[in-house]
Amino acid sequence: MKSWCPLLFLFLAACGNSDKTFVSIGTGSQTGVYYPAGNAIKKIVEAAPGHDLNISVAASGGSVENINNVLQKSVTFGVAQADRQFQAHHGLSNWEGDPAEDLRFVFSLHPEVVTLVAAVDSGIASIGDLKGKRVNLGSPGSGHRGNAEAILKTAGISLDELRAESMSAGECAQKLQDGFLDAYFYTVGHPAGAITEATTGRRKVRFVPIEGMDSLIASAPYYTRTFVPVEKYEQAVQEGKVPSIGMLTTVVTHADTPEETVYALVKALFENLDDLRAQHPALGGLTAEGMLLGGQAPLHPGALKYYLEAGLIAPPPDAP
Repeated sequence: MKSWCPLLFLFLAACGNSDKTFVSIGTGSQTGVYYPAGNAIKKIVEAAPGHDLNISVAASGGSVENINNVLQKSVTFGVAQADRQFQAHHGLSNWEGDPAEDLRFVFSLHPEVVTLVAAVDSGIASIGDLKGKRVNLGSPGSGHRGNAEAILKTAGISLDELRAESMSAGECAQKLQDGFLDAYFYTVGHPAGAITEATTGRRKVRFVPIEGMDSLIASAPYYTRTFVPVEKYEQAVQEGKVPSIGMLTTVVTHADTPEETVYALVKALFENLDDLRAQHPALGGLTAEGMLLGGQAPLHPGALKYYLEAGLIAPPPDAP
């Protein structure tokens, strides 16, 4: 009889959880904004009544990994930059010739800024100054690496002209302070822990303007002109706003994700937006209308159902 106890325990535990729908969210580095944003979603949704969702949040390598995991159904939802969502849907970049036909848009979160952080003593004050310097572009498959490569190409700088590194975003602040890096690209919502860490070290840090990107913005519907909010980093050497480009952070899922699962998550979030905004400074500017922007893949029907009910999307003229 004793040998059956573990099996009995597992059986009872499974029965006790049978009324739960387990979903997972792929996020990003724990020092960025994706990970706390995922945990904010978990906190708000699980506290909301009227559903059976139980959410787990996983750190990850970022946008490309999250989209691929969504397509492989190893996570239910993934946080991804709008540009990576566009590329996946249209079969570009990492998905060259293999469009992600099963990718679905759910909603957007905070705006992200392509941020170029440089040590003052490196002499880097413009993109052109990156030549010959040790610069981190981002880990392979990350959204900020794709942005860095696009910006460098637009600026007429080849990777061979840099001492390019491929580290994760979480490593960069310490590597910059240790003198291993001169600068690093990071596409992120602000404030971000990985940048706060860099600006509060012994080595002085500045944000480098990203300008002259008109042709890139014209060719890519997801980019827009924006600024690095320097005021969020009190120990950075400059003041005011530093020009750059950016895009929205989006949440995506698979076409096969049940409609009721997506509907429940979206409803819980949108009906508790004040609580969601309070979870992280980067989420403070969210609006229901703004969260519908950034969709590059088709909208999931579970999300559409809620947006129609809430009056956020007008029904088609022939709707009953």
